[in-house]
Amino acid sequence: MPLKSLIPALLATLSLACPAPAQVPPRPQWAIAIHGGAGVIERDQMDAATEAAYRQAMAAALAEGSRVLQAGGSSLDAVEATVRQMEDDPLFNAGRGAVFTAEGRNELDAAIMDGATLKAGSVAGVTRTRNPISLARTVMEKSPHVMMTGPGADAFSRAQGLEQVEPGWFFTERRWEGLEKELKRLGLPMPTRPLGAPAPNKAVTERPPLDERKFGTVGVVALDARGNIAAGTSTGGTTAKRWGRVGDAPIIGAGTYADDKSCAVSATGTGEYFIRLTVAREICALVQYRGLTLRQAADTVIQQRLTGLGGDGGVVALTPDGQLAWSFNTSGMYRARASAGQAPVVSIYKDEP
Repeated sequence: MPLKSLIPALLATLSLACPAPAQVPPRPQWAIAIHGGAGVIERDQMDAATEAAYRQAMAAALAEGSRVLQAGGSSLDAVEATVRQMEDDPLFNAGRGAVFTAEGRNELDAAIMDGATLKAGSVAGVTRTRNPISLARTVMEKSPHVMMTGPGADAFSRAQGLEQVEPGWFFTERRWEGLEKELKRLGLPMPTRPLGAPAPNKAVTERPPLDERKFGTVGVVALDARGNIAAGTSTGGTTAKRWGRVGDAPIIGAGTYADDKSCAVSATGTGEYFIRLTVAREICALVQYRGLTLRQAADTVIQQRLTGLGGDGGVVALTPDGQLAWSFNTSGMYRARASAGQAPVVSIYKDEP
């Protein structure tokens, strides 16, 4: 048989022996994932009205970030806009609605990071800036520094023209009641009600305080149409914290990290453990240097390393090719995700997708 006539048969045989590589799904035009805290969040402890309020708040924040990305905004713009909305929502432990220190103050922390440039900004112990996430971005873009703390951070905020508020702006009755409960447990005195806080009014309808072990820290990771990713996190810390305690949220590499070569991560949980494990950077390192999928990397760090050390909490994460993942070792985590062409998802409990 002539060689020319054998060629089609040989090609057919080779195609069977060497199947075509699996098709890689195209990168979505944009994607976003958010969290509103992970911890003791269980159905039997959550009344229907409170659950509905949290789902609505998460959906609204997700819609705000999605709107920015759909309009062609940058991942940094989407992160800032989404976190600002959650900072202004008293349901979350960030901005208005933040927990109180043992001295009866709201001391706020936040961080933001640009995956395209590795530029980052963070603040800790802020007491007068309405939206700490915007201050963190201003530190990144308008100063030679990465991190500012305390009165100095607020002074920089004023100098840059960011909106300032009286401490009473951050006050919520349910967080004050949570402080009272925690100080009683610790045997510490209750401080004077903050200046500018509304007078106690038991006639005002307040949602009952949830277990404070729900870590209401908020965070966002986003991917924009240019293929760049970013991460941001904001928190009031832990109830009755003392001595200027700072957790992982404003620590770049611990609670917040983004790199276009690997992934973007925002964390929530017991910050001391996330700092020790540099959780956010470790997840990205497993993606970049070990070749793990984002899900594998997140589960390795959260389900194995964090759990093994005795820490609790979770993360949302995103890669430049559009992989979205979350992982948490608690009974629940307020979380949501959306991407171009996909329906948004809002979840709370462990058994939800």
